[in-house]
Amino acid sequence: MTDDDATAPTCLAHPFPGQPHAPAGCAAARGLDGRPVHAAALKFFWGPMDCGKSTMALQMNYNHARQGRRGLVTTRIDRSLGPQVTTRIGLAHEAIEVTDDLDLRALVRGRWADGVRVDYLICDEACFYTVEHVEQMAELVDSYDVDVFAFGLATDFRSRLFPAAQRLFELADEVARIQVEVLCWCGREGLLNARVVDGQVVREGAQVVIGDTVQTAEVRYQVLCRRHYRSGDLGPRD
Repeated sequence: MTDDDATAPTCLAHPFPGQPHAPAGCAAARGLDGRPVHAAALKFFWGPMDCGKSTMALQMNYNHARQGRRGLVTTRIDRSLGPQVTTRIGLAHEAIEVTDDLDLRALVRGRWADGVRVDYLICDEACFYTVEHVEQMAELVDSYDVDVFAFGLATDFRSRLFPAAQRLFELADEVARIQVEVLCWCGREGLLNARVVDGQVVREGAQVVIGDTVQTAEVRYQVLCRRHYRSGDLGPRD
């Protein structure tokens, strides 16, 4: 059997689909990607807009694929409005669009059934996933031994946690803020994502409205420090 024929990493404690028996010796077990079985983790990388979350997601995918691991890239409501992960520095990668009725576990099981290995998931724009999707991520890690790397905003334009982000903070094995510093117009560290309509910060409306950080967008977002987010001060106008 080749790697391509395998349906899942070998698990010596809990059998996966197509593996009816679980041999002994779990401590020494390794999956088809060479990593120890049961070493999978759910990791959440977060930060405000413009800090490079999608860029890091694509870098993570590249790093793991380069070492022979095989993964799936998913996204929801990418700025391109298409099934791809795009970045402001010009990088792009095709992706699976996550919908409310998509079951991430079934997605992985389906690939396994087709003879395709899945060692990890890259979940970009994870803040826009449902809470149920986050539960599925945790199950993929705990029961399927699949790594899940989630990337997204923590808070919305009202400075309140997205439901999926909140659940990721609660369940993730590791939570890390993206270290690329985004600055408010005043020079302080940017913390919060303000929604701007007609030149004014708005604080009411739908939680998810598509926009960008460019000045010409009808609905745009601007990263502000807490002081200027609270005051609604967008800085000097050109």
